[in-house]
Amino acid sequence: MYHQPTAPLGGSLGWSALTAAIPLLLLFLLLGVFRVRAWIASVTGLLVATAVAVGGYGMPFGTAVAGAAEGAVFGLFPAMWIVANAIWVYRMTRGSGDFDRLREAFSRVSDDRRVQGLIIAFSFGALLEALAGFGAPVAICSAMLVALGLSAMRAVTVSMIANTVPVAWGGVGLPIITLGQVTGIPVDTLSRATAHLVPVLALFVPVLLLVVLDGARGVREVWPAAAVAGVSFAVPQYVVATFGPIQLVDIVAALASAGSVLLLTRFWQPRRSDHSARAGAEASGGGAPAPTAADATGVLTAPPRVLPAASRVDVLRAFAPYLVIIVFFTVSVVPGVKSALTAATMTFAWPGLSVRTPQDEPVALATYKFDWLATPGTVLLIAGIVTAMLLRIDARSALRAYGRTLWQLREAAGTVMAVLALAYVMNLSGQTTTLGLFLATAGSFFVVLSPLLGWFGTAVTGSDTSSNSLFGALQVSAAQGTGMPPNLAAAANTAGGVLGKMMSPQNLAIGAAAVGLAGREGEILRRVVVASAVLVPALCLLVSLQSTPVLGWLVP
Repeated sequence: MYHQPTAPLGGSLGWSALTAAIPLLLLFLLLGVFRVRAWIASVTGLLVATAVAVGGYGMPFGTAVAGAAEGAVFGLFPAMWIVANAIWVYRMTRGSGDFDRLREAFSRVSDDRRVQGLIIAFSFGALLEALAGFGAPVAICSAMLVALGLSAMRAVTVSMIANTVPVAWGGVGLPIITLGQVTGIPVDTLSRATAHLVPVLALFVPVLLLVVLDGARGVREVWPAAAVAGVSFAVPQYVVATFGPIQLVDIVAALASAGSVLLLTRFWQPRRSDHSARAGAEASGGGAPAPTAADATGVLTAPPRVLPAASRVDVLRAFAPYLVIIVFFTVSVVPGVKSALTAATMTFAWPGLSVRTPQDEPVALATYKFDWLATPGTVLLIAGIVTAMLLRIDARSALRAYGRTLWQLREAAGTVMAVLALAYVMNLSGQTTTLGLFLATAGSFFVVLSPLLGWFGTAVTGSDTSSNSLFGALQVSAAQGTGMPPNLAAAANTAGGVLGKMMSPQNLAIGAAAVGLAGREGEILRRVVVASAVLVPALCLLVSLQSTPVLGWLVP
């Protein structure tokens, strides 16, 4: 039996926290500064985390290895299982030519890729996050944007930044539900408190997307679309999070945002199309355009086909795979269907993991859930099979596309496995808890650090749900000792987590793999860190104001 210590180095929480931070600091330095390939950086971080766990925390070596093994398996299932099936669906549609029809349909809405980027990455991506999460929105939206003509680097950067504001209520509200379980605060109260933070960020994310897509010129020329996308998302998100069932928050917001932008394009288009701007923009550091994006299989690199005029049936056929995905995910979360799917889940104690918290309670991570039927990856697999039937893709072509997908994801799978193994070793050994407790000693300054703790948790684990599990109760406890409203501290953890999503090495690896940029995760990180550096201080300021009489009346 291993009991997690909180301050193993001479009883000093400060020195223990500094030591616990070494694996993460090394990982981000290798990725963002030294530009080391992601799998090498992740394996290095894992080895250092294991050394800290064994040498600094006294964790038995066998227990550390067992924890790393569980994390690696979790990286394969469900994480990479979701990504593989999402990209497989895309590959089949690209190989059959139906994705070119989809590209033409978006072009008829607007031939401006900046507008297309807002609809796909922000609105459609939010719908996917609401239904699935676990990297599926980044994988699918990145691939779609590349096929529509964006550079691979620009496409994945846009998708990563867009995959933020829907995260708090993603997976049909799972992060908020989990936060309520670990804090004991009613879920409706937590949802209302979070609704005074995250929708504010939603107003600004579309503008940041335009900056990535076309710099200041993009903001100047396409700001009406960004304003409509942000407001039509933020308002329904706030209203449903405050008054409606939290399972529908992002679904309603995503559909409202997409519909509003589509309605806008009926009456307004950018005065100057971005056709002339794209060549220069793509050549100025955004990576190669889609026809030359790096992909060893050649599927993503094929130039768009010149097709005859499409009929309504052709357009419906092009949208069919994504309509199937939406329908399947929607059905899978219906209470009766969800219960039937989860009934097949196998739960068991991971071999070699006998770990207890400092409060002498069993660690939840020591239990592995093999939800082979309820996971979004299996839902995507079934949707892919139905897609192949609808598009009349023969079994041999579908299997060939699946094989190419697995080959494309080989390096990304290794990266995700190493990152999750690192996270599990840190969490199981107590390193993550030490870092959280150290931040909680900041006194009144904890109001500013509270969102950073949520940001850190999601950046490490790749999941806002996991961040809430790790730090939700800690946030409430620390808030009670500093005079900060506990509801606000818990909500700040969730809100900070949505901004940590874009920094997660797990998400970086998934996005890079989706567009054939495996090995360039560090470059993606350097691009998204700018957006994070803009939004995180703004969130910290907003939380600070809500802890004072200035905006304290907003806290439920």
